[in-house]
Amino acid sequence: MSTEKSEEFYSRLKEQLTETSKWPSNYLYKFIVLSDSDNSDKINKIFDNTGAVINSKKSKNGKYTSMSITVNMKNPDAVIEKYKEVGKVKGVISL
Repeated sequence: MSTEKSEEFYSRLKEQLTETSKWPSNYLYKFIVLSDSDNSDKINKIFDNTGAVINSKKSKNGKYTSMSITVNMKNPDAVIEKYKEVGKVKGVISL
């Protein structure tokens, strides 16, 4: 499902985050995982001890779970670092 994002993507994201937000700032991550996998646990561990507020919601048929994670990040590099960590988990869709 998930594909490795290119460095070009991350450099554009960093530029956008720098221009549109004052740091430190709250950032909202959104991910979709298969409900019957342990991916939501893996994502929870990645954001463990960060003060993140994590909301999960199953799809109507229960096959997928959407995760919304709000966390205070110190700069765009920290935001991108979390995306790269989550990107290592197979089967996660980043929105």
